Amino acid sequence: MVNLVNLENVDKSYGVKPLLDGVSLGVNAGDRIGVVGLNGGGKTTLLEVLAGVEEADSGRVSRGRDLRMAVVTQRTELPAGSTVRDAVLAPLGITEEHQWAADPRARSILTGLGVLDLGLDSTVDTMSGGERRRVALAAALVRELDLVVLDEPTNHLDVEGVRWLADHLVSRGSALVVVTHDRWFLDTVCTRTWEVVGGRVEQYEGGYADWVYARAERARLADTLEEKRRNLARKELAWLRRGAPARTSKPRYRIDAAEALISDVPPPRDSVELLAFAKRRLGRTVIELEDASIAAGTKPILDHETWRIGPGDRVGVVGVNGSGKTTVLRLLAGETEPSSGKRVQGQTVRLAHLSQELVELPPALRVLEAVEEVAGRVQLGKQDLSASQLAERFGFPANRQWTPVGDLSGGERRRLQLARLLMAEPNVLLLDEPTNDLDIDTLQQLEDLLDSWPGTMVVVSHDRYLVERVCDTVVALFGDGKVTQLVGGIEEYLTRRAAAVAGPRAPAAPAPRAQEEPKVGAAERRAAQKELARLERQIATLEKKEAELHTALAAAATDSGRLLELDAQLRGVVGEKDELEARWLEVADAAG
Repeated sequence: MVNLVNLENVDKSYGVKPLLDGVSLGVNAGDRIGVVGLNGGGKTTLLEVLAGVEEADSGRVSRGRDLRMAVVTQRTELPAGSTVRDAVLAPLGITEEHQWAADPRARSILTGLGVLDLGLDSTVDTMSGGERRRVALAAALVRELDLVVLDEPTNHLDVEGVRWLADHLVSRGSALVVVTHDRWFLDTVCTRTWEVVGGRVEQYEGGYADWVYARAERARLADTLEEKRRNLARKELAWLRRGAPARTSKPRYRIDAAEALISDVPPPRDSVELLAFAKRRLGRTVIELEDASIAAGTKPILDHETWRIGPGDRVGVVGVNGSGKTTVLRLLAGETEPSSGKRVQGQTVRLAHLSQELVELPPALRVLEAVEEVAGRVQLGKQDLSASQLAERFGFPANRQWTPVGDLSGGERRRLQLARLLMAEPNVLLLDEPTNDLDIDTLQQLEDLLDSWPGTMVVVSHDRYLVERVCDTVVALFGDGKVTQLVGGIEEYLTRRAAAVAGPRAPAAPAPRAQEEPKVGAAERRAAQKELARLERQIATLEKKEAELHTALAAAATDSGRLLELDAQLRGVVGEKDELEARWLEVADAAG
């Protein structure tokens, strides 16, 4: 394995706050590493030290000779006065139109990131911050690289762009280190995860789901009284990661074990109960658009469209950048009027709209005072929270709640804005990109609140993980003036968009049939199934014996001789059970 970058005992502080404390780690060729952690915890600092943008205070950073690396962070700037062509294509020696059109990588990247729509001769000085970030990202990805270092690359991409970027990074083969809060992206792209916490970097195998499992396991490891449960969890998670074939043929004893492990996890939201509660709070009419039309300049967004949003509806809105999602949300909020048709709002509606713009917050107040200014307590579904508890949910621990609002960062102001909105106990929420500037821990807290929130909710977001968890239906703006409901959710949206971009094509020639793997005969399958049943009986017997030994160990806590004897027996039982489970996995494939 070729080592590209190495950090040895690296320290980095800003002021008196240590962000990296004795960090040692490495990046190898082919690694795809996701970096997670709390906002302000040192993720971007780690990236910049690794890439050489910032120098370490102490320790050693070494990079491979002739390392080809590109870095796109939130501080990356494009040359003033340059055009898209200058920034992206000129460094490749591409000056003529036919050259980039004939370059499949350049063409794919310009199209996939939506840079081509900006115009190759557009100057970066006139672009928004998000557009400049997309150009900088394209300028990095068109090059042949050994290592790509990215900081929040999905922030200014729509759902389609995030999907394209994930596919591109997986297929290109370069090593990758990326800071992102997009959990779907982490799970799809990354093979390793670094968590920056308390100046250290904890390393895990796998993407977001594996990191969540590992964190849960780490928490259990801290409690010695949970030893048996912890061991079961480790085996169950290893089992689940073997893939669908093993899971579908999981024996009953495994199902029972899994149910015991998650017995204390809160159930999914009760949609029927929440809907009934929402109807009592909202009545029959919430927000309705009747024969409504609205446009952005000369571009129609809604064209004589009727859309009724009822009590308890939880709707995710998707569409490409510029399709009018924010305009539609402002129309639903009553902040703009339709050019034709009308908007109807129910009498009992208490509406809260989280826009992408930061609202004016009282700078002289402290964080807790700014939340308490709205209310002292809030009832969110079945959860009764104080102002301090809600502030803590949004990433303001007790010591941070006394920070003056005027000293908060942009991300912290947005979190405070959302906390104040919820503190007012609205029954209709309109959220425009609520995940912007939130770290993963705060996102989980937000989703937990929204999951059990008993009202009507419309969410515009490129974070498909959030949409798929908290919304019951998904609608799309395809640019045809309609609001299209998607029964298949975001996956259906991506399929439709891919078909629209591809356009009509001639029928493809049938692909040659792959050579089929030899099928297991009926006799072999029956034999395998009989062996599975035998193995399951043996494993169940050993499970029972293991439980008895754990009980005996607890009873013999003061008898050291007896403890040694029982421990030897337990190790023998566990070893035998491990061998049987490994054999069970082998036989399960043959049993079908």
